[in-house]
Formats: sequence, C-alpha cells, structure tokens
Amino acid sequence: MLVLSRKLGESIIIGGTVEVTVAEIRGDRVKLGFEAPREVSIHRKEIYRRIVKERGEESSPPEREGESPYFVECA
Repeated sequence: MLVLSRKLGESIIIGGTVEVTVAEIRGDRVKLGFEAPREVSIHRKEIYRRIVKERGEESSPPEREGESPYFVECA
C-alpha cells in the first residue's frame, strides 16, 4: 500500500485521469474530492463489496491481514 501525506487543498493524480483532493480535515475525519471521467466508477469500499456481492461476482479487491481502511494519510 502506498501511503501519501497531503495537506488541505493538495491533490494526487491516479492513472493520469483521476484527481483526489483533500477537501476538508476535521478532527479524525478527512473529506476527499474526486474528479474522474464518467466511465470511472468510484465507491466506498463497503459499497463496492455490496455491489460485487449482489452481482454474484467473485472479483473484489484483495484483503490483506491488518490492512487499514485509511488509504491516504494526511499530516
């Protein structure tokens, strides 16, 4: 897992087409803004799992023991 530190208003680019911006930091909560092409679906992990389960699909992101649900660390 890649862990990046970003400050309020700073962004990262994923795959040259998805921009993730730190929109707000309040206590232990971070709000992220996403800009991506319409064909790129963006879901919270728990919603994605439900979609995959409802469709009866087998493929889902691999789980790693002890993996944190936090993908971007803000300092």
